[in-house]
Amino acid sequence: MPADLTFETLKDDVAAGTIDTVLTCVVDMQGRLMGKRFHAAHFVDSVAEGETHGCDYLLATDLEMYTVPGYTFSSWQKGYGDYVHKPDLSTLRRVPWLPATAMVICDVLDHHTHEAVPHSPRAILKRQIARAEAAGFTPMMASELEFFLFEEAYETLRDTRYTELQTLNRYNIDYSIFGTTKEEDVMRAIRNGLYGAGVPVECTKGEAEVGQEEINVRYAEALLAADNHAIVKNACKEIAHDYGRSITFMAKYATDKAGSSAHVHQSLMGADGPAFFDPAGEHGMSDTMRAYVAGLLAHSAEITYFLAPYVNSYKRFTEGLFAPTKSVWSTDNRTAGFRVCGAGTKGVRIECRIGGADLNPHLAFAAQLAAGLDGIEKGMTLEPEMSGDVYQAGNVPEVPKTLRAAAANLEGSAMLRAALGDDVVDHYARAARWEIEALDRAVTDWDRLRGFELA
Repeated sequence: MPADLTFETLKDDVAAGTIDTVLTCVVDMQGRLMGKRFHAAHFVDSVAEGETHGCDYLLATDLEMYTVPGYTFSSWQKGYGDYVHKPDLSTLRRVPWLPATAMVICDVLDHHTHEAVPHSPRAILKRQIARAEAAGFTPMMASELEFFLFEEAYETLRDTRYTELQTLNRYNIDYSIFGTTKEEDVMRAIRNGLYGAGVPVECTKGEAEVGQEEINVRYAEALLAADNHAIVKNACKEIAHDYGRSITFMAKYATDKAGSSAHVHQSLMGADGPAFFDPAGEHGMSDTMRAYVAGLLAHSAEITYFLAPYVNSYKRFTEGLFAPTKSVWSTDNRTAGFRVCGAGTKGVRIECRIGGADLNPHLAFAAQLAAGLDGIEKGMTLEPEMSGDVYQAGNVPEVPKTLRAAAANLEGSAMLRAALGDDVVDHYARAARWEIEALDRAVTDWDRLRGFELA
């Protein structure tokens, strides 16, 4: 299900007055949509088949939009100039939850050469897709995105410094029809709004923690799946805001609660059909799939930063709460970092369970593709399958426990440096180091509660 609006139809809608605003959106380092709101008439006349511009710091800030020092591509020394935002008209769509509004995703290009900016998330993913296509494969992906829905509006929670958080539901509503009926005003608006925007939502459901939700979008080619993921997160927040509610995609919002994940399902299509399927193979897994999964496992620690990009991300990896702690594979086993789904069928695929809901989909998909393709190119042999409670498995590779460890693995990854480029790896390693520096100098509530009187 592609984006639902052609340029010719947009022109007709603008002329008829049914669309008066067009959002031009780029995906930033954090996976958020950033850009401008154009009067639709100006977009149609001057921007759609041309370009607009935005400050290059959009790919050099942290979550709070702070101008982080230490980047090569963007800095005060370089003057924070512009990048080109080039509309990809194949992504043009209506935005049903915003009045008379359409949206287009833009690629980020160098202002002078009009070449893709190498560290822009969409360009990073496109490079790995091209690598797969050169080998005869079309990458297919989908993400299961979890989040918490809160009773209060964003402004209320921010004003109270997030000390009075109350989820809309008061108990675990995992798969509960009655429980999810209580929040159906928001969740129905999310499903229908996204579907009307050309995002093929399959379903929503209650998840396994109090107030937690999950939304699933149909399997698609990797770039479309990543774009859909970014749009889903933006839509969920905007629609919740319309209803006076709020949503968080933090990996772990409370110490005593389970975290929120973004499980990534992936496979490759070949010229003759699913390249991961071999009816004669164990679990229906082809040699191609086995080598791809071997690559994911071999490089798991190196790609973890792109699955867990913040200090908070690592607080999700807790035994017994469905977040993995071991980088091993198993069949239909939710305690493993990598889970084979659809075993024995043409839909056989690998699910990476390491990523949190705070990941950038374009970066996460690209890093996993890079690892899997390396496994195929090198003919890696897949290690034996694990079974049972993987949390209790000893002497097996573990998911990095901290952002500090993940950043070191990223910086030292020869595979990622070859696949993404040294400049790109260094750029995102700097982002990781900045997050660590910000925490190291911050005084937290935990510090005060622990040490104010007792130290």
